[in-house]
Amino acid sequence: MPLSIDRRRALALLGSFVAAPWLAPRVGRAGESWPIRSVKYVNGFPAGGATDTLSRLICQKMSELSGQTFVVENKAGAGGVLGADSIAKAPADGYTVGLGGIASNVLAIGSYAKLPYHPREDFTFISGMWQLPNILTAKKDLFSADLKELLAAFKKEPGKYTYASAGFGTTLHLSGEMMNSMAGVQVRHVPYRGAAPALNDLLGGNVDLLFDNLPGSLPSVRSGAIRPVAVTAKQRLKELPDVPAMAELLPGYEITSWAALVGPANMPPDLVAQINALTAKALNDPWLQQRYADLGATTWPTTPQEVTAYRDSEEARLLPIMKAAGIKPEGG
Repeated sequence: MPLSIDRRRALALLGSFVAAPWLAPRVGRAGESWPIRSVKYVNGFPAGGATDTLSRLICQKMSELSGQTFVVENKAGAGGVLGADSIAKAPADGYTVGLGGIASNVLAIGSYAKLPYHPREDFTFISGMWQLPNILTAKKDLFSADLKELLAAFKKEPGKYTYASAGFGTTLHLSGEMMNSMAGVQVRHVPYRGAAPALNDLLGGNVDLLFDNLPGSLPSVRSGAIRPVAVTAKQRLKELPDVPAMAELLPGYEITSWAALVGPANMPPDLVAQINALTAKALNDPWLQQRYADLGATTWPTTPQEVTAYRDSEEARLLPIMKAAGIKPEGG
């Protein structure tokens, strides 16, 4: 009889070990329950541009750290609005996240009369990812690449010259309109569906100038295919010490692109904390930091609260600048 009881206890104990993995939530590396399958990362800009390159680099590192695949989906259009909208409407389970930031979550407010989402309330801001300045470049055969001479030429012949950007309502569009407003010139804006096609048209001589994120144009600048004119940071950059800052001729001029990892609204706080921890680990990795630095970008890990507060401060700072620069909402 005692032997029979011991056998029943042993079988019950064995059953508990067998059943546990099926009854308990699956757990990933380092005791985390996210991610246990592939994650979709939505980028609202086309493949080949700076945001695409930077996005793929962080997704590569997060894949390595988590053991799960991060799949980049390019959903381009309307200055990042289409991609942001697909994130906002996804399930809040952590398996659809993506690129948020200055274009889709701040500038879109002043660029479009009606948005398919609320730029703050329809998102969970998980972490900052990177910050980077923009650069103004000129086609190789333009008569001058000197900023002072160019501004003088723009004043002499209003509307003759064109500048390309990655799209209406982007930081690149704002960079150009701030130049027009602060310098008192009229350079016509030619928006594209992303930075890569805009750069291609500058290389082909179809537009005169291009405002681009630094990583997108830096290889062409270094090869001599296009000529650098100015950077949009407050000061000159160590990557291009001979290229002036726009603020040297236009005091107070400054615009910096920044990106945040966002998900749909109402994500559970513990899930947000797990995604934030993995993002921070990726951004603090020396390999990723060096790759970003090579492209002129700076890694920007933050808490969810910090990046949310930063978005709010950027809205308060930039919307009046957009209005003063003459950027009016389109659509309705």
